Amino acid sequence: MSTDIRSGRNRSPRPATTPPRPTPSRPAARARPEGPRRLVFFDVDETLIGRKSGPDFLRDHFARMHGADGARRAGELLGALAGLPRAEANRRFHRAFRGCPAAEAEAAARRWYREHSRADGFYLPTTLAALRRHRAEGASVALVSGTFPPLLAVIAEAVGARYALGARLERCGPLLTGELIGPPAIGAGKRTLVRQLLARHPDIDPADCWAYGDHPSDLPMLHSVGHAVMVAPDGTHTTVPPHAAGTDGGG
Repeated sequence: MSTDIRSGRNRSPRPATTPPRPTPSRPAARARPEGPRRLVFFDVDETLIGRKSGPDFLRDHFARMHGADGARRAGELLGALAGLPRAEANRRFHRAFRGCPAAEAEAAARRWYREHSRADGFYLPTTLAALRRHRAEGASVALVSGTFPPLLAVIAEAVGARYALGARLERCGPLLTGELIGPPAIGAGKRTLVRQLLARHPDIDPADCWAYGDHPSDLPMLHSVGHAVMVAPDGTHTTVPPHAAGTDGGG
C-alpha cells in the first residue's frame, strides 16, 4: 500500500519543479506455504492402535442401542464374517449400519473414542512415537484403514493426521444405506488410496515416504513407498527388506 503525502493537513510549499513520480513498485509476491517434506502412511487396527476398532465399536454400539439382544446380534454377525475374504467381510460389516442416521453414527464414534482411548494399550507406543517423530520432522501423516469411516476420522483428528484415507459411506438423505462408495480400503484398495494421494503431491518422491502396517494385506500399500515397516502384535517394528519395498506397487 502506498501513502499519498499530499493528504496531510500541513502541506509543504510545492517545489518549483515537480520531481518525477516514482515508478510504483510491484506488490511483493506472497510466500507460498511450504508443503510437507514427505508423506507417511499408517494402517490403524493393530498397527497404530492395539485392537480392531470396527468389531469393537460394533459390539459396543449394538449393546448400547439394543441391550443383550444387540450384543448377541453383533456376536453372530462377527462370527459370520470370520473366514470370509477381507474385502467381502468389510463390505458386509458396513451393511450392519443400514438405516442408521449418519449423525448418530458419528456421535457414537466420538463417544467410543472418548471411552476407549483412555485404556492402557489403546495406542501401540512404538507406532505412536514413530508417528509423532515423523510429524516433528515435517511429514504429513495419512491414516489408511478399512475401519468404520467415522472411527477413522476421529482417530485421525486425535493423532494430528492430515489425511484419513478410506472408503466413504453411502447415504440416502440423513441415513446410511450400509453400502460403501468405492472399494474397501483393504489390500489393493489401500494401494489405490496411497497412490492417489501421492499423485496430488508430485513434488514428493514416493521413495522418500514411509508406510506402516501389520498384515500381509497391507503389503500393496507398503510396496508403494520407499520405507516400509511391519508392526508385530507386541508393537515391535521390522523394516520390510529393500528388495520387497519399492514403488512398483507389487504384492
